[in-house]
Amino acid sequence: MPSDHYFSSNPRSGRAPRTIRVQLAGREVELETAGGVFSPERIDAGTRVLLGNVTEPPKHGHLLDVGCGWGPIALTLALKAPEATVWAVDVNERALDLARRNARRLGLDNVNAVLPDDVPDGIRFATIWSNPPIRVGKAELHALLLRWLPRLDADAIAWLVVQRNLGSDSLQRWLDEALPAGFEVDRAELSKGYRVLTVNAPSDPAPGQGTNPDLTRG
Repeated sequence: MPSDHYFSSNPRSGRAPRTIRVQLAGREVELETAGGVFSPERIDAGTRVLLGNVTEPPKHGHLLDVGCGWGPIALTLALKAPEATVWAVDVNERALDLARRNARRLGLDNVNAVLPDDVPDGIRFATIWSNPPIRVGKAELHALLLRWLPRLDADAIAWLVVQRNLGSDSLQRWLDEALPAGFEVDRAELSKGYRVLTVNAPSDPAPGQGTNPDLTRG
């Protein structure tokens, strides 16, 4: 793994702050980005595919963005569901700072941009939207997904976008085998080389599912 990447805890590269204009939830907004985070110049293609293919998020409850970066997915969730609580999770401290700053820019007080260990264990999620960090490596990616996906609430759906040539189809097969009984994984969409996968939680998840503190940190 590179010593300094967007999934580094504290990037050593120059911050090089910048402001960009993007479309989120049908609004044109001006947001902050910086060097050392994922896709600082624009909303990346995979995230655009995800946001263009998800259904409307639940209006209440806890919503999760895994690997939030500077915040485009989490901010979209917060704009679409202002009465919900949005958790924006990343290991990159610079990315979390940007996500918080961007939430304040948009007047969103329902976004919690935090490290993975700062999400309370008992919380379950009404939906998960994620452009997961595929390049972190297979073992860490699998641990990350097994940490969060089992914490979906009953009948909730997670939406994941993965580039096809980076293993979206093999990831689907692995999820089918690795997730607890009752979870269903489907291919929702293929667009511009990206696959959108859905993970559907069962109606009655096993007691305590998804709260194992020994799982590898995302």
